[in-house]
Amino acid sequence: MKNLLDAGRMLLLDMAATLFFLMLYLLTHNVALSVVLGMALGLAQIGWRLARRMPIDTMQWMSLFLVLGAGTVTLITDDPRFLMIKPSAIYLIVGIVMLKRGWMNRYLPPVAIELVPDIAVMIGYAWSGLMFFSAALNLVVALNFSVVTWSATMSIWGIVSKAALFLIGYAIMRIIGRRRHRRREKDIACTPPGAAAPVPA
Repeated sequence: MKNLLDAGRMLLLDMAATLFFLMLYLLTHNVALSVVLGMALGLAQIGWRLARRMPIDTMQWMSLFLVLGAGTVTLITDDPRFLMIKPSAIYLIVGIVMLKRGWMNRYLPPVAIELVPDIAVMIGYAWSGLMFFSAALNLVVALNFSVVTWSATMSIWGIVSKAALFLIGYAIMRIIGRRRHRRREKDIACTPPGAAAPVPA
């Protein structure tokens, strides 16, 4: 599960420019300053990776283009909502990626892949559903409520929903995995000598 947490950290880094914009806006109430510095952070993140010859994946480029595009429109219109809806685009993209069957396997230990591959697929789809719901929720809140309300709502939702799904998914896989492991051990113990070992469920 450590790798799944690392994936969450990468998503947070992809949204760093938007979060930085939000923090500055709440502190200064200056749209132009907040947007320009948020865009600068997005460019700095890519520049840092380029300077260190680190790989830049598609999601990072997409995040940068979204920051620059939404930031430019925000500067022209003096309306922070254009930058506030950027997380919806990121959630949507991540949700689509998570529709790939078995995407969670790379984040699971071998024993989980052996015992609960079907459960991992279902939980992977649950994560995708959460991303789509979060995208819709962010869009509704960003377009209908103040920056302060949007910030509080999406911050709380983002932390609580992901933590809850992570813990629920981990608990389900662990409980079912232990049950299947015990059943397999019992089947092996009951197998007559010389007979073929039972295939794991």
